[in-house]
Amino acid sequence: MIIFKTGAAEWQNRHETFVEPIADLYELGNETALAAMEAYNDATQGILKLVQEAADKQTTLRALGAGWSWTKIMMPESNGILLDTKPLNSVFNISANSVVAGYAGDRKKLLFAQCGNGVWELSRYLKTKNLSLPTSGASNGQTVAGVTATGAHGSAFDVGAIQDCVVGIHIITGPGKHIYLERASYPVVSAGFVAGIHAELVQDDALFNAALVSFGSFGIIHGMMIEAVDLFLLESYMERMPYDDGLKHIMETLDFSNANLPCGNERPFHFAVSINPYDLAGGAYVTTMYKRDYRDDYVKPSDNATGVGPGDDAAVFVGHLTDVIPAIVPTLVNKLLAGAMTPYHQQFGILSEIFDNTTLHGKLLSAAIGIKIEDVTKVTELMLQLNKDKGPFTGLFAYRFIKKSKATLAFTRFDYTCVFELDAAFSDRTLAFYHEAWKLLEDNNIPFTFHWGKMNEIDPARMQRMYGDAAVAWVNARNTLLTPEARKIFANPLLNNWGLNG
Repeated sequence: MIIFKTGAAEWQNRHETFVEPIADLYELGNETALAAMEAYNDATQGILKLVQEAADKQTTLRALGAGWSWTKIMMPESNGILLDTKPLNSVFNISANSVVAGYAGDRKKLLFAQCGNGVWELSRYLKTKNLSLPTSGASNGQTVAGVTATGAHGSAFDVGAIQDCVVGIHIITGPGKHIYLERASYPVVSAGFVAGIHAELVQDDALFNAALVSFGSFGIIHGMMIEAVDLFLLESYMERMPYDDGLKHIMETLDFSNANLPCGNERPFHFAVSINPYDLAGGAYVTTMYKRDYRDDYVKPSDNATGVGPGDDAAVFVGHLTDVIPAIVPTLVNKLLAGAMTPYHQQFGILSEIFDNTTLHGKLLSAAIGIKIEDVTKVTELMLQLNKDKGPFTGLFAYRFIKKSKATLAFTRFDYTCVFELDAAFSDRTLAFYHEAWKLLEDNNIPFTFHWGKMNEIDPARMQRMYGDAAVAWVNARNTLLTPEARKIFANPLLNNWGLNG
């Protein structure tokens, strides 16, 4: 494996919300002179060597994906070492000999992706096979390991998030040890595949579900087995609709039987709503996307004049907002949305063309919580009142919907979760609004969870309220897979803050 020690003394995330000291940043790469699988196994040995060095020097070590998170979720403890895994981006087709007899899925739709693969890279590769990821988030610049480890979501509410199509994980769990982990209830790979990557096979539902969303704290994820689906099109619309009882009913139930949407009462593949708190009378911005069979003769989707495309979320354009005097916040937000949120009609594209944002636009803060869909209207009313009392909030309220994940600490833990997003200008006033918002929800006994990769305020007591026994199960799984020595190597300050360090 190629290892380039950059000598960096600090690191800044992509959204520029923090700068942290580090001991060094190592850029990792596959050996180009080797065959693909030989290079993959060589990289495993290289990572094992780095983990052993960390143990010998008693330092911490963490893997870095695309640096997309707003929080310090990827940072090592005590000025440790960051491993830039982005260049580790090989992809492998799965042969018949690599799949266990009786595998319930379609072997031809499996792919084994090295950790550094960006979501956009996987999508590009899969298209050559007439395949697609089942879903993605609005942004596809994250690595597959990073987007899974933070539980990032989309809005395909009958499909789930990317972690829900992962069926196997190759993890370096400590000095001299690496495992291939999958569910015992859903075996996929053969003994020959596991032997081919020189790993130890572990089949355990509880351990797998815990490791799926684990923030890099179960070790260095080197590869992931993913189940793809046939290539498909999305037929997409965005229109303004009255924020009335009819729309509220859909948001609270995901019942589209009487929906007045572009395709009538057809159940969408994707449903999202944005509300401008300074223009409720103008209606909500409602995005619907419908899954269609793939065909070649479609016109690819186009951005509007401000460069905002059909799949973009508020983070794409809210970064243009600045912290201004409160009196002009409504005018500023209305002016921004007038250009960015332009309704469109019947745009077609494959998943990676609709959700194709790999760039960032300005410095902003983003928070997202998961709530029960039946609490959506109540939460909206509370936030609107909070905006009057403690605002103004320099942003908008956005709602995406997704089904429950099997991952132990997935923040989409309700049967159907509404992901309530608060993207706003980077300012102390925004942080203060967030603080008041979380307190208000707790005061009103509304259960919620935090998106792990966005701004949050979690302490052990709040962790217990959000996850209860699931948090205990996650800690137990980590303690099972990692020795005390390994847990120190992959330590992270946030684990201590959150009460997850065991």
